[in-house]
Amino acid sequence: MNPSLPVAIIGGGLAGLTAASVLRQRQIPVVLFEAGPQLAGMAQSYADGNGFSYDFGAHFITNRLAAAVGVSNLCRDVRYYGESVYLNRSVYDYPFGLMRVPRFLVSGVAAKLTGSQSPASAADWFRQQFGRALADEVALPLLEAWSGAPAHELAPAVGGKLKNSIGYTLYLRLASRLQRRAISIGYSHEMPENPSVWHVYPEGGVATVCHKLAEPVSDSISLESRVERIYVDRDQVRGIRVNGRDRDVSAVISTAPANILAKIVSGTSALDGLRAFRYRPMVFVNLLLNGRGYLPDTVLWTPGPQFPFFRLTETMLSMPWLAPDGKTILTADIGCESGDTIWNTPDDQLAALCLDALEPIAPGVRRAFIGSRVLRTPIAYPVYLNAYEQRRQEFERGTGVQGLWSIGRNGEFAHILMEDIYWRTVRKMDDVAEYTRTSSESRIATAS
Repeated sequence: MNPSLPVAIIGGGLAGLTAASVLRQRQIPVVLFEAGPQLAGMAQSYADGNGFSYDFGAHFITNRLAAAVGVSNLCRDVRYYGESVYLNRSVYDYPFGLMRVPRFLVSGVAAKLTGSQSPASAADWFRQQFGRALADEVALPLLEAWSGAPAHELAPAVGGKLKNSIGYTLYLRLASRLQRRAISIGYSHEMPENPSVWHVYPEGGVATVCHKLAEPVSDSISLESRVERIYVDRDQVRGIRVNGRDRDVSAVISTAPANILAKIVSGTSALDGLRAFRYRPMVFVNLLLNGRGYLPDTVLWTPGPQFPFFRLTETMLSMPWLAPDGKTILTADIGCESGDTIWNTPDDQLAALCLDALEPIAPGVRRAFIGSRVLRTPIAYPVYLNAYEQRRQEFERGTGVQGLWSIGRNGEFAHILMEDIYWRTVRKMDDVAEYTRTSSESRIATAS
């Protein structure tokens, strides 16, 4: 048998390209298959002929990730980033402004004094952490709009996205003001957040990170190449089928959504439980407007039932260069299901729906409207349902198949952002390198 079989990597987004780049540095042969015609996945960036730029997923990265990838010289510092909540026709700074509301403060203190039992659901977790009033009026409506599931059906692990203590968050926000930089707060769990880690934006968009990672492995990338099958024998990867052709590989690293991975693996039932895992589809409505400053902050959360969207973003308040002078983009995030009414609504009608809902927040926004661009994705966020929480926790520890790794947000079925995706992938490549080394030695010994 050939001792130098390549590691097959499925997916040309951030995780897949990081895996390919790291393994190439370790002189392990790789081949990366991307089903689509271009790289970057959910890190896609777009620019139109009128000077407007759009990012499909992430709107910025950290200076630490930029340095690790080698694009620091292509990045601009993000000077400011803030979030607010629109509730009952008032705007509250997030998270501390909400605590100035008496009922939220009293309820929150009472929750802390009462003590807490092990939460059985996300609803329990948020009520124990923030008090029933704040949870029921703000956190849970947003959570349900984002996930598409009732909060009592979601696992407490949803709360794991919130990392920093109140005191440390205050410290980082103070540092952000003093430095006049958007210090990273709550965006990295794998590496420590501190005043020396802030947000930056690469020239050409966030996809620049992926294109840089692709440079050293460009000769091993195959576009429009769909991996249709992963062959497993005796709980060990043996090969794959790509565009109708079988080939031997030493291992497989997949970024495919976990439920899809379960469908393309044959020869084992180890991944069958992943088929039930759900992802939330999203529609992002980008409204192009004359003027700027329609939102009170970069991000405005809208928990009220009167809004079709749960989050609004005016990225130009943080990165003004993404639109022509005197113009802006408001992005409305709408949760939906593939094929439902929202998903099938024509783009111009979605824009009109959002403009109507925006009037109380930004009076006169209709008169400023000059166009729209709507982006849809059937797989945006993993949904942590209690129904399969135990299986999700098992999947965190591994696929259960030798020579098969699942990486990236969709691949790991994890609530992680770009920097965490990068560092988690880098660390997992230690295991891949060790596996390929021992497997190669075993094949050589067998052949001799």
